[in-house]
Amino acid sequence: MPRRPRIFVEGGIYHVYNRFARGAEIFREGDEAERFRELLQEVKRRDGLTVFAWVLMSNHFHLALRSGPAPLSRTLGFVQARLSQQYNRVHRSTGPLWQSRYKAKLVDDDDYVNQLIAYIHLNPVSAGIVDDPVAYRHSGHHELLKKTPSPLVDVDQVLSLYGGTLRTARRRYVRHLEGAREVAWQTELPGRLPWWVREPDRPVEVKRPDAWIDERGLSTGLDRPPVTAREFLMISAEILELPLEVLTAPGSGHQITRDRSLILSLAVERWRLRPSDFASFFSRRNDVVSRWVRWGALRRMEDGVFRAMYDKLDRVLSHRLSDSTLVARE
Repeated sequence: MPRRPRIFVEGGIYHVYNRFARGAEIFREGDEAERFRELLQEVKRRDGLTVFAWVLMSNHFHLALRSGPAPLSRTLGFVQARLSQQYNRVHRSTGPLWQSRYKAKLVDDDDYVNQLIAYIHLNPVSAGIVDDPVAYRHSGHHELLKKTPSPLVDVDQVLSLYGGTLRTARRRYVRHLEGAREVAWQTELPGRLPWWVREPDRPVEVKRPDAWIDERGLSTGLDRPPVTAREFLMISAEILELPLEVLTAPGSGHQITRDRSLILSLAVERWRLRPSDFASFFSRRNDVVSRWVRWGALRRMEDGVFRAMYDKLDRVLSHRLSDSTLVARE
């Protein structure tokens, strides 16, 4: 029996978690925890995630994140599959690494977000591993307390839940987690004193995401109705004013290569289509189409002009296909 599709809310906040198969303590071994964190950094940037909290325990993980335009199934599926591949290759092992596909629960109450952050960052304390969560390495707690190179947590976004400046927000955050601690320097690790060399106080900066959830709990992000690969290609080519036969014909001109990668990366990243859905239209193997998708995803992250074209095509496709779906229903 096929799995039931998950309901995806663009801009929704999710509690995501999973365990390793057979209780294996994979994150206690070698560099697996750091590899997992690097993969999370990669998809955070690629798929537009906002991370509120994270912790990697020996045999499981917890994340609190806001989704971007890409479905979580693509994001988390990539992370879990890539870690499995790396682990099996290094350890010359076979079989499933994860107990199951990840679990994801939508957080539809703002009050629960603070509780979820506390729950995740206090996991090592609850497990009896440490007395103070700042002593636990594989967690976002210490990233919130002090300036950290390349934090996985979106520090300002999280601290904005607790106060308007760094010091106030950090103090309230610590008090929320641990109760009576009202002086920020008590949470510093040894070697970080004297406390007067800490990061200067400043206002926290909050960036509102493009997609959010309205008062009814519905996503205000783009509507992306189901579409076939043929329809996606035809409408995209029409929007870009590019003949379909030119788009699909063999050729490596700069504009054709750009537009081809633009359309295919958007289709796979945000519209739930697969590279294999397009292979026959280009008379190419699946791995070739997958390479075009990866190239488009990389260029989107590095090229502002390409990213603007990508987002515009996404919006126009959404409006056109949503309108056609409504007309068909009527």
